[in-house]
Amino acid sequence: MDYTIDEVMQYIEEEDAKFIRLAFCDAYGVQKNISVMPGQIVKAFNEGIAVNAKEIAGYKDCPYGFLYLKPDASTLSILPWRPDRGRVLRMLCGLYTPDNKPFEADSRRILENACKRAADMGIDFKFGSEPEFYIFKKDENGEPTKEPYDNAGYMDIAPLDRCENIRREICLTIEQMGLTPERSHHERGPGQNEIDFHFDKPLKAADQAVTFNMVVKTIADRNGLIADFSPLPLQDKPGNGYHINIYAKNADGEDMIKYVAAGIMDVIRDITIFLNPTEESYSRFKCASAPDRVNWSDEGDSKLMYLESFMGRNRAELRSPDAASNPYLVYALLIHAGLDGIEKKLEMPTQIDDGAFLPTSKLEACELAKNSEFVNKTLPKEIINEYIPV
Repeated sequence: MDYTIDEVMQYIEEEDAKFIRLAFCDAYGVQKNISVMPGQIVKAFNEGIAVNAKEIAGYKDCPYGFLYLKPDASTLSILPWRPDRGRVLRMLCGLYTPDNKPFEADSRRILENACKRAADMGIDFKFGSEPEFYIFKKDENGEPTKEPYDNAGYMDIAPLDRCENIRREICLTIEQMGLTPERSHHERGPGQNEIDFHFDKPLKAADQAVTFNMVVKTIADRNGLIADFSPLPLQDKPGNGYHINIYAKNADGEDMIKYVAAGIMDVIRDITIFLNPTEESYSRFKCASAPDRVNWSDEGDSKLMYLESFMGRNRAELRSPDAASNPYLVYALLIHAGLDGIEKKLEMPTQIDDGAFLPTSKLEACELAKNSEFVNKTLPKEIINEYIPV
């Protein structure tokens, strides 16, 4: 829900909020924030709150010493784990230049621009996500270990599944924050979990992904544990994927998903560095059922892309991204690729088991992106230079 400034101030007073976190993400989707007192909120909306741009990954080359945070009132939420008195609120923010213009390398802004292109073309996108993460124990000094919290497997139940109560607490917490978890279960790896989200508009879906990451890590820590979203926390066990479900219709309600999927397949190797930004990401491709080829199926197996038709709904599930990625960039790239597929009326390649390989290393992924016409026309140079060192 969108709020006016007066409504935000009234909400702050009613909830006895004493601190408001103004949150944003760096180029890699890592959440940052600065806390302000209620008396600074009107200034935040009207003028913005300054942050040192040079200290933020992805913004080091911007021509401004400071960027300014302006909150998006529709993202207002309580942090439920903070005290009931003197509560803490959070709003996600856009980044602005000193002359009050949107900073084009702000990844949330990049997604907003992609959504505007889709709206101009009359295409309605929705995204749902399936993030995986491990829960590990801490040692006697409170430091993280690589010892899983349990030894359960796929969809096991308690007592073998010791993560059940953690997942329950996570789901209840994110519901209080306005998110919509759909289902949760134990994954294949020891201490590995998955919580899936109902599909939503791209910007809200990306906001949910960023918030979810924060909540999972917070709830795990409050239980004396550590949550790990990295692509391959344990070398001999399944990696953490971030499967993305994509829905797309035009203004007449016609399904566009096959064109969208074909557009994504057409550039998937070029954009892999943004979907899989770490060295560890490429080790995950070689483990368990993680895809390593550019292929697809309509049978629900372990291909890169799965196309499904169910009860009148068609979707594409992309299985290569991992949770080290920035959801704002990922969704923006998928929207632009999908729109290109619609404009060009691209067809899916022949349904075969073997396709071209995804990049096998971060270096190869960087080279593909560096020479990609699609990447260079879609992303600002600050983001490209951060991911692909000159």
